[in-house]
Amino acid sequence: MLGYMSARSPTIRERRLARELRRLRETSASMGLEEAADQLGWSKAKLSRVETGVRRVAPAEVRQILTLYGVCGPRSDALVSFARTTRQRGWWDAYTHSLPTDYATYIGLEAEAEWLNSYTMGLVHGLMQTEAYTYQVTKSILMRLSPPSDVEKRVAARLARQKAWLEREAPVRLWSILDETALKRIIGSPEVMREQYLHILRLADTANVMFQVMPLEAGAHPGVVGSFTVVGFPERFTPDVVYVENMTSALYIEDEREVHSYSLAFEQMQAMALSPADSLTMLERLARR
Repeated sequence: MLGYMSARSPTIRERRLARELRRLRETSASMGLEEAADQLGWSKAKLSRVETGVRRVAPAEVRQILTLYGVCGPRSDALVSFARTTRQRGWWDAYTHSLPTDYATYIGLEAEAEWLNSYTMGLVHGLMQTEAYTYQVTKSILMRLSPPSDVEKRVAARLARQKAWLEREAPVRLWSILDETALKRIIGSPEVMREQYLHILRLADTANVMFQVMPLEAGAHPGVVGSFTVVGFPERFTPDVVYVENMTSALYIEDEREVHSYSLAFEQMQAMALSPADSLTMLERLARR
């Protein structure tokens, strides 16, 4: 058993597998933790550690769990194969000690995603920020309470995140809806903003980026309560996740009905926002000021 135990933090893939095993127990098998553990011949604590990603789980154990839950065929084979890859760590692990845990977890999920549907209220999406814009935002968020080295580490992590996105063999597809107020707010200086407008224009010209502006005249819409991102993964067995961030923490929404509600809200906002062409026209106008 000790061979699968570790004091290290779980990888993103281990967390994704753990989350899916828990979801299958609750939905496909409709079993409580104790009942499932008894039928597996495990302790309740062991299964709990597996479902939180604290304990590494072997592919054979995954097969055992899935058989109990009635999951078989291609779906079972895919999850067992995925279990063989869970120890892989990504580029973001080099920054985990200098980033908040919630944010580090998110960029790991983002790096493994197939697509992102994101609405942001106050700031340009992180994948689309210039270095100067990122620096000004990070300095503001840390509120001068942290040493300059912390700001530089955060900026370096953001740039590494963007580089990994752009250099991926199949870059994650980003659909970004940005509130108009974020474009009108001067971050740093007019020169910083002009560079930011031009950078978005360049990114929006690539095949994997769709950009829209939510205009002020749109009035009330589902996103007025805050920014959110729906994260979709390439593996069919992995459900979508919603990421909601605030100043001090983040929330991951995994409930299928709630995730579906956010997806429907994003679709409604796509219809309410300016068209991609009109959004880029607004950016070009701002950049000429």
